[in-house]
Amino acid sequence: MYDLIVIGAGPGGYVCAIRAAQLGLKVACVEARETLGGTCLNVGCIPSKALLHGTHMLHEAHENFEKMGLMGAHVEVDWDKMQAYKAETVAGNTKGIEFLFKKNKVDWIKGWATIESRGRVKVGDTVHETKNIVLATGSVSQGLRGVEVDNDKAVIVDSTGALALPRIPKSMVVIGAGVIGLELGSVFARLGADVTVIEYLDVITPGMDGEIQKQFQKILAKQGLKFVLGAAVQRAEAQEGGARVTYALKKDNSEQVIDADVVLVATGRRPHVEGLGLEAAGVKLTDRGFVQVDDHWSTNVEGIYAIGDVVPGPMLAHKAEDEGMAVAEVIAGKHGHVNYGVIPGVIYTTPEVASVGLTEEGAKEIGRKVKIGKFPFIGNARAKAQFLGEGFVKLIADAETDRILGCHIIGPSAGDLIHEVCVAMEFGASAEDLALTCHAHPTVSEAVREAALACGAGAIHA
Repeated sequence: MYDLIVIGAGPGGYVCAIRAAQLGLKVACVEARETLGGTCLNVGCIPSKALLHGTHMLHEAHENFEKMGLMGAHVEVDWDKMQAYKAETVAGNTKGIEFLFKKNKVDWIKGWATIESRGRVKVGDTVHETKNIVLATGSVSQGLRGVEVDNDKAVIVDSTGALALPRIPKSMVVIGAGVIGLELGSVFARLGADVTVIEYLDVITPGMDGEIQKQFQKILAKQGLKFVLGAAVQRAEAQEGGARVTYALKKDNSEQVIDADVVLVATGRRPHVEGLGLEAAGVKLTDRGFVQVDDHWSTNVEGIYAIGDVVPGPMLAHKAEDEGMAVAEVIAGKHGHVNYGVIPGVIYTTPEVASVGLTEEGAKEIGRKVKIGKFPFIGNARAKAQFLGEGFVKLIADAETDRILGCHIIGPSAGDLIHEVCVAMEFGASAEDLALTCHAHPTVSEAVREAALACGAGAIHA
């Protein structure tokens, strides 16, 4: 008899299992993959970041090394070696989780899980009894009508297929201008592919601050990505030597076609709930197919909880991790906490894009009067020295109380810089608190302080 069985060993699941074990519970985690870590570590966050890093280094070698006096042979790409580097990066991380399971005495039950009833989880021919169950099965790629993904053929692929292409395509069409599409589109554009991004909406990265959206699109266009916005993809068909995508422009309903070696379908993800026996167990889903939970991540069935991508909210690994730790605390009889108003989001292109809290548009929609402090990275000495002067920091504060409501950054190390704002918001800090905090010079973090100063009397270096 287990105290807890976690179904799924992605960022939410494995973190939940480890935290629960640390709190003294007898824990098992069910995972069908040959390696732990879920989509994120195996075919998502980690391998994509390896390729993003490698292709950024390629860009630096081609564009900036000579400017710094670094002379020598022209750098060329060995795709097989780059793939091996990616695989080694993944293996190091997944083996690390396996070590942590052993260290914390978490049992790994290998196979697919089905909930037979409350407190009973079947894996293969064996039924395991448990006091509590946590669903952490993540998400899968969202399909698109008229577009059939076949990763094995490496022509019309999803993100998993794009990470494992046998060769670098000369041309690529990306369907969807969200995080996944832009990150992978950026990778292949740096590798020399002619990349066109087709997006149904009239803007890229829906939900992002409007100013950041516009600047981001301009920068990516300078890097060679082409954009077709306000376009509805009708179909994508494999043909000799590649694929043909047919789409209609919403402004006049005119039908257009574009050919490419590879088509990447990056139209979002949906919760992975199939085959778990949820209907038979009586677990309710929302009308959008997510597992329905209360404020303590409990489903309508006592003893069954759910976290991560299978529940409503942003599909982010770190959100799942926070929920995993919190639900483990709840099951152990303690208080679990997740502040959903302070969950950052990051796009790992170059430059990076990061955000937390309210956008300017979002604040105005709910009637909040705000003041905006902005600072461009071109005014930051460290950023300029690294040829990373594009972009800016935008801090949003309450016009009356000065309390920080949100922050949006496009520029160097944005994904790291955003966290000092997250900490500030967690403690209810004001823009003045941030402005009065000494920041080391020269660092790109000074741009955050300057944006905070701009909420008051004004930035110094702008």
